[in-house]
Amino acid sequence: MDMVRQRLPIVAIDGPVGSGKSTVARLLADRLGFLYIDTGAMYRAAAWKALREGMDLEDREAVGALMERTQIELEQAGSRVRVRCDGQDISAEIRSPEVSRATSAVADHPRVRSRLVEMQREMGRRGGVVMEGRDIGTVVFPEAQVKVYLDATAEQRARRRTEELEASGMAVSYEDTLRDLLERDRRDRTRDVGALRIAEEATVIDSSAASAEEVTDRIESLVRRLQVEERSDRI
Repeated sequence: MDMVRQRLPIVAIDGPVGSGKSTVARLLADRLGFLYIDTGAMYRAAAWKALREGMDLEDREAVGALMERTQIELEQAGSRVRVRCDGQDISAEIRSPEVSRATSAVADHPRVRSRLVEMQREMGRRGGVVMEGRDIGTVVFPEAQVKVYLDATAEQRARRRTEELEASGMAVSYEDTLRDLLERDRRDRTRDVGALRIAEEATVIDSSAASAEEVTDRIESLVRRLQVEERSDRI
């Protein structure tokens, strides 16, 4: 079983917030029977923990030390992933605007990133995983066999994010969401560690006018083609 699993590819999906990469990654993992690893949720959990402890998010040493004694776990629940922090289910809490704003600051901390990247690599080392974030194909798994950069216009991403937050019962405005999203984009693209950029050999897909199913179809075809080529090479 391990020998078969080792042959399965790692699929790395990067892109800005609101581009639909979480939805697509979940759909793709379900279709392929792969493990879905939501790296963004892990960083959100780290931010939630720091906020809950009342920490100064700019105090890198304190936040880094906190993460060293914090356990973050992802639990597959059908097509959804539950996020647990020290055993507590915080799947809903980490999607709040407050946590969204804090996530970029916490994700800048080298000690936080080092620990979470180590956890991500351990979860994905055997292959057969779909992992999404902003630096999966560039930092976490530059050796990933399938790399995708999923993009969309800022306006479309803000609309999607607003609808997602409203569906979870939060009162938000499109204007505030767009402003937060543009600030998040700026920080993600200029950060010192793990900046958002397109990985070498990545396939760029614009999801602005495409449904999640259409985007998933395209990425699935990349994976299936790779698997066919690898089988041919072994013959």
